[in-house]
Amino acid sequence: MVVGNFNALKAKEITSPLARNAAMKVLVSPEEGWEGYVMRVVELEVDGYSPKHEHDWPHINYVIEGSGTLLIGDTLHTLSPGSYAFVPNNTIHQFTNAGDTTLKFICIVPEEGHQ
Repeated sequence: MVVGNFNALKAKEITSPLARNAAMKVLVSPEEGWEGYVMRVVELEVDGYSPKHEHDWPHINYVIEGSGTLLIGDTLHTLSPGSYAFVPNNTIHQFTNAGDTTLKFICIVPEEGHQ
């Protein structure tokens, strides 16, 4: 069992040259006993974005705060608090902060999708 506080976690910068102003905090993973999956929070600062990429695993996302967009395939979706998305495997996608505050969203991936 694990109980924690998001604000006590240290963010890890996403250092891909295809990302900007992006960081991640891991909440629950196999280290905490959730075998096979990782729950993390991605933070995109103003003008930030995740890499435009695709991979072999799907993921689930839920927006906590901020505003932005999510490109899935060739469709651009508007994001706001409460927005959620399922991104299928092998589908091009990218999150972008479109607001003037940090965009924070939960991202759940299979263990092999966490880097």
